[in-house]
Amino acid sequence: MRADCHMHMVLDGVDWKQAIARHSREPEEGWIRGTLETYRALGFSYLRDGGDRWGVGNQARELAAEYGIRYRTPLAPLCKAGHYGSFIGKKYENFREYEALVRQAREDEADFIKIMISGLMDFDRCGRLTEEGLPAEEIRELIHIAHEEGFSVMAHANGARTVEAAAAAGVDSVEHGAYLDAAALAAMKERAVIWCPTLSTIGNLRGKGRFDEEAVRAILETARENVAEFAGMGGLIAPGTDAGAWAVPHGSLTEERLLEGILGDRTEAVLAQGTQAVMARF
Repeated sequence: MRADCHMHMVLDGVDWKQAIARHSREPEEGWIRGTLETYRALGFSYLRDGGDRWGVGNQARELAAEYGIRYRTPLAPLCKAGHYGSFIGKKYENFREYEALVRQAREDEADFIKIMISGLMDFDRCGRLTEEGLPAEEIRELIHIAHEEGFSVMAHANGARTVEAAAAAGVDSVEHGAYLDAAALAAMKERAVIWCPTLSTIGNLRGKGRFDEEAVRAILETARENVAEFAGMGGLIAPGTDAGAWAVPHGSLTEERLLEGILGDRTEAVLAQGTQAVMARF
């Protein structure tokens, strides 16, 4: 069984603006069906969407059973106004507005909550993020509110202190997780947090000429080192490509190859354990 535990049906891996425009009036069913067929043909039976505010992931969920795929979506990811994520998610200004969005997600039958709590990697400068994470106490309250409503929580999170704070607050899964350190990895292991390192979003940039090649190489190496360390600790690692991100087409098998290059003959067992954990919580 193949699983992609982090993908975006709304995006296409080429041009995010044009991809979103494709669905801006209403989800393009033909395109969604074609993408689901791609996954089916490759043997995928579980997909966990990162969400969008146009209902694309929701329609994919409605259609997925026809393709033998179990599909899970948060509907729209939730992001704080003025911070990363507004291009694809729903914005909130304060905890009251956030709580209202979580309750609406419950009414709309979201499968889980996704929160955006940090920026992205700067692919031209190793070690730099486009913006730092939210304060630890704010992260804790976001996760608490979602858990109180009965949801599991997926967090877009980069940076050691941001991930450590999310883990301490009981987040269910961390997505991306760039630039972690021993304390962040230990916090994830202690709380049985699932990590989707989405190495494809880095590895697939190599040789494309869009970003500084040395920076991309260094970023990938830091991620590889952290994955190896976390696996050695017995941490939960799940395969997620972030399909739809630039240079990561739907149905890409690069995540399996990148993780195999780190985990070796342990790959199947490690990823099976992580995937089972995702499917149990999400």
